[in-house]
Amino acid sequence: MDNLPKCGANYVSLTPLTFLTRASKCYANRTSIIYGNVRFTWRQTYERCCRVASSLRSLNIVKNDVVSVLAPNVPAIYEMHFAVPMAGAVLNTINTRLDAKNIAIILKHSEAKVFFVDYEYLEIAKKALELLATSKMTRIPLVVVIDDIDSPTGIQLGELEYEQLVHQGNPSYVPEEITDEWDPITLNYTSGTTSEPKGVVYSHRGAFLSTLSLLLGWEMGTEPVYLWSLPMFHCNGWTFTWGVAARGGTNVCIRNTTAKEMYTNIVLHNVTHMCCAPIVFNILLEAKPRDEYSKPITTRVQILTGGAPPPVPLLEKIEKLGFHVVHAYGLTEATGPALLCEWQEKWNELPSENQAKLKSRQGVSILTLADVDVKNIDNMLSVPRDGKSIGEVCLRGSSIMKGYYKNDKANYEVFKNGWFFTGDVGVIHQDGYLEIKDRSKDVIISGGENISSIEVENVIMKHKNVVEASVVAMPHPKWGESPCAFVILTKNSQIKEVDIIGHCRSNLPGFMVPKKVKFVEELPKTGTGKVQKNHLRTIAKTFVVVTEKSNHQKSKNTSQVNREKPRYYEQILALSRL
Repeated sequence: MDNLPKCGANYVSLTPLTFLTRASKCYANRTSIIYGNVRFTWRQTYERCCRVASSLRSLNIVKNDVVSVLAPNVPAIYEMHFAVPMAGAVLNTINTRLDAKNIAIILKHSEAKVFFVDYEYLEIAKKALELLATSKMTRIPLVVVIDDIDSPTGIQLGELEYEQLVHQGNPSYVPEEITDEWDPITLNYTSGTTSEPKGVVYSHRGAFLSTLSLLLGWEMGTEPVYLWSLPMFHCNGWTFTWGVAARGGTNVCIRNTTAKEMYTNIVLHNVTHMCCAPIVFNILLEAKPRDEYSKPITTRVQILTGGAPPPVPLLEKIEKLGFHVVHAYGLTEATGPALLCEWQEKWNELPSENQAKLKSRQGVSILTLADVDVKNIDNMLSVPRDGKSIGEVCLRGSSIMKGYYKNDKANYEVFKNGWFFTGDVGVIHQDGYLEIKDRSKDVIISGGENISSIEVENVIMKHKNVVEASVVAMPHPKWGESPCAFVILTKNSQIKEVDIIGHCRSNLPGFMVPKKVKFVEELPKTGTGKVQKNHLRTIAKTFVVVTEKSNHQKSKNTSQVNREKPRYYEQILALSRL
């Protein structure tokens, strides 16, 4: 049987691009995208993607060139998940919460040839490009503005605009053939806040298999109506950018993740599925019952959540509103979710509090993974499945990244003995369900965003009056966790907490700025001089963060309408000043 050869009929490279081709034929007249008053069918979406791919080729974009985009969840960024690889290029979606310095770092490191920018982000994009111009970057990317397709503003930066590329492109364009499924499809950065950012490269094969695994694991049926409450820059929307096409569903795109936009679209379009970090639960819960848009939803909405374990009381509250929550665990390096807390029928008989505790676990591996384990890293043996023995979470399978772009040292550190080492610490229960207990790298997860405590410490240490600093996670009622800094000052220093926070705000993206600074005379350390962060975390748990709600209650001039106007990520940045 070994002499039976592969041929074009029995072997085709795996790529999620086939999901769109199939959707354009099988679901041609179904609604593919809804955005305000804009509607497209799957036939139209396929044609628009062909046009954009054709225009990219005319701009001399060739195989493996990087195309970056800075945009909220609008139709253009969804279409680019297909159009860019259809041109043979690699898509890089940039976190819209980053500042100009970190955007510039990503553009430089990725060597992006084209930079698509939504009109709302033009100012920060200009600053990033100015920084590039003063750096050693030999080529500045070509800029294409994405104007609002529902309410065009006419704003420009140069001569190119997204809809212009759509109009000028060839609708009969034949997409580049994917002959090697190991070819890169996207480049996602885990952090844009260091001089050596980690660019995670996904393959066509990994994206395809991870998408199918999540569709099966979440039991997403045909014709789902999917609300884009999760940023598409997060692991390519946890692969659901491609997954909705695979199921012939409808993408409901929203520019702002506010309670008004979410409730309005859920009710108006009978949304069936959405993904989000637990912080979005708070946005939904804080909507006033008297507001027209927060009336009870009539259809049960499936929510896949991840980023940080949702507190049990929060899960109980959100489910009472008509949402059904499934918890996931993942990381950028695993092409998004790697574990799902698959629900067992027998758990339905348990009290609601017990159910919520079970749902807060990270669960079992998706089908793409060949194996998941919790290991003692000293001897590489699996820890006992007793829910108590702690070890490092290790993964292996086709959904794991190709590797870090231009970072051999980092690749060597995470790929060992046929496993990918996540850096997360957890336990495995008797039923095989995994639960994260801590992070060996002291990563802080705030609002679904990973924050390196070391990076924050390095910025604080640059202050001339700081002798030593250690940063850990502290509880935050809105974002789950937020950075807390313990700082030793120089002798006779008159520096105050506000000065350290201001220093951080000038050198870090808003979501990374510590919400609390505690001045101490010494830090708890081991005999070898290593800071005992577990002691600091215990102290940090006693600190209180003022919430957005309490601040608004103190101001009689702030209305519910005003709270709904800012974009969701602007709200996060504003809250970082609390």
